[in-house]
Amino acid sequence: MAKKNTITLPDGTVVSHKKPLKEQMYKYRWFYLMFLPVFIFVVVFYYLPMFGIVYSFTEYKLIKDPVWTGFKNFETLFSKPMFWRAFKNTLFLSISKLLLNTFAAVVVSLLLNEIINVHFKKVAQTIIYLPHFLSWVVTASVFGLILSPSSQGLVNSFLASIGVVEKGSEIYFLGSLKWWTPAFFVINVWKDTGWQTIIIMATLVGISQEIYEAAGIDGAGRWKKMWYITMPALANTIITVIILNLAKVLNLFESVFVLQNDAVMEKAEVIQTYVYNQTFNSGGIPNYGYTTAVGLFKSLVGCVLVLICNYISKKVRNGRGIV
Repeated sequence: MAKKNTITLPDGTVVSHKKPLKEQMYKYRWFYLMFLPVFIFVVVFYYLPMFGIVYSFTEYKLIKDPVWTGFKNFETLFSKPMFWRAFKNTLFLSISKLLLNTFAAVVVSLLLNEIINVHFKKVAQTIIYLPHFLSWVVTASVFGLILSPSSQGLVNSFLASIGVVEKGSEIYFLGSLKWWTPAFFVINVWKDTGWQTIIIMATLVGISQEIYEAAGIDGAGRWKKMWYITMPALANTIITVIILNLAKVLNLFESVFVLQNDAVMEKAEVIQTYVYNQTFNSGGIPNYGYTTAVGLFKSLVGCVLVLICNYISKKVRNGRGIV
C-alpha cells in the first residue's frame, strides 16, 4: 500500500508528490517571518485577553482580590434600564448607518459609472474616497465647526441668511436630542460612502459592455439599462456587503464617542461607550467585573450575529460563508 502523500505509478514505482513539512517550512521561511508580527499581535491582543472573561463572574475593583459572585453581574446588567437603552441605540444606529451608507454608495457608484470623461471620473472618485482616511477625531472637529451653534457655523450661517433661524437662536445640532441622530447619519455617510463605492465600482467594471450594447440596439434607454442590467448585477454584491457588515453592528464606538455629549446621551449612548463610561466616568472605583460582563454579553450577541450572517451568506452566495 502506498504511503500518504505518495503516488503509485503503473509500473509500481512509488513517487512522493508532497515535500516533507520541514522542507516546506524552510522553503517558505521568509513568508513565515513576515507573518510572525501579525501572529504575535493577534495572540497578544485577541487571545490572551480572553482569559479575563473569568472576571465577569467576580466583583473586581483592583484594590482587593476578585470575589467570586457567579451570575450576579449579569443579573445587575439585565436589570439596568441604561444598559438596555444603550443596546437599543447600538442596534438602531448601527443598522440604520449600514443601510444608509450602502444606499448612498450604490447611488454614488451609479453616478460615477455614468461619467464619460475618464480624468474627471478619477478626480471625483479620489475626492469621494478621501474622507475615509481622516480620523474620527479630525472629522468630529471639522463638523463641530460646520455645525457650530453660532453665526460662525456654516450651516447656521446659511440658515440665518435664508431666514430659517434668527441670529442668537442658532441650532445646536450636536447638542440636541432632535438633531443629533440625523447629524450622526449625515457625517457617517460623508465619511464612509467612498470606501464602499470601491467594492461596488469593481462590480460595475466587471459588467460586460456587450450587454449594454445589445440592450441599446433593442431600444433600451439609460434608465432601463440601469434597472434591468446594472441593478441585477449589483444585487449579489449589495447583499454580500450588508451581510458582512451586519455581523459587526455591535462594534460601534469611535464614531459615536467623538460626537456625543451629556446633552444627547439618551440618543447617543451605545454599548461600547456605556462600558467606557461605567469604567472611567462612574464617579468611584469602577467594578471591572461588571464591565467585563457587559463586554462578554456583547461578544456573545456578536457571535450569534456572525453565525446567523454566515448561514445567510451560504444561502445567498452558493455555499460560501464568511467564516
